Amino acid sequence: MGEKEKARAAMKQYGVPILPGSDGVIASETEALEWARKIGFPVIVKASAGGGGRGMRVIRSEEELPGHFHAAQSEAASAFGNGDLYMEKFIERPRHIEFQILADSYGNVVSLGERECSIQRRHQKLLEEAPSTQVTPELRKEIGDVLVKTLSQIGYINAGTIEFLMDEDRKLYFIEMNTRIQVEHPVTEMTTDVDLVKSQIMIAAGAKLADVLLGPIVFRGHAIECRINAEHPEKFTPSAGKITAFHVPGGTGVRVDTHQYAEGVIPPYYDSLIAKLVVRGKDRDEAISRMARALEMFIVEGVHTSIPLHRRIMADPDFRSGNFDTKFMERFLSQTHKK
Repeated sequence: MGEKEKARAAMKQYGVPILPGSDGVIASETEALEWARKIGFPVIVKASAGGGGRGMRVIRSEEELPGHFHAAQSEAASAFGNGDLYMEKFIERPRHIEFQILADSYGNVVSLGERECSIQRRHQKLLEEAPSTQVTPELRKEIGDVLVKTLSQIGYINAGTIEFLMDEDRKLYFIEMNTRIQVEHPVTEMTTDVDLVKSQIMIAAGAKLADVLLGPIVFRGHAIECRINAEHPEKFTPSAGKITAFHVPGGTGVRVDTHQYAEGVIPPYYDSLIAKLVVRGKDRDEAISRMARALEMFIVEGVHTSIPLHRRIMADPDFRSGNFDTKFMERFLSQTHKK
């Protein structure tokens, strides 16, 4: 399930909706052109072994295909040691929705609902929330039931995240599965009160899901996570250096996951994530208000961070109304630069 094209084939076999795409890895530029003509432009090529937006290119015409195809191959080989690519139909203005599951060694699988991950830049998520405003209780149950059945039949064991794109008609299409814990897992923990990392460890030790969960999944309130990165909030360039002041917010419904501290040094060699700020409210409006307040209280000095960017997002009318998709940041940043 960690190899994207194999996961795609398995999901298709068990009836999970997938985007039109190639039947396996594309061996050459010529084959890529054949598939693109069959699927219809625009298409997107993706690294079979990849993630995080690397080895991924949108191709809108036959003229663009050679350059983008070879660039994606090269980037995938450099990033993952595997240059294999596959192709899918490209949806212009999708929402990015993912479902969290847990599966034990005895064929038991449970869905812990979805997360909304559409606020992203260059395929890198900036903030996440649960639940999604676009997923009805009926759709949540429908997709959850299909995933439980599918992953039980496959024999999957562990925590895992199944990622979907949602089109303008609110139809979900499987794109990939992350066979691990994810950065945004705390929003699911905050809305289900299930410790996902503890659950992983118990499952690996041979525990049954019934002993891990101790009851049915109950969804409660709304949670939002902001990724606090050590980078310039508009240029998105990394900001390494020494932290001179570090104060995290607290209070009801506020959680901060971090390893940083005052006088800590951020080196230039690693991912820029330095903290995850997570809040829960009784509903989405309260969660947004609580996050806005927590961001005002979060103090990091000595390096640039994404905190000012998140403050502006929390105040944005489209974000607050839930009217956004994966192109949100392009519009948001263009408006910011005009001001």
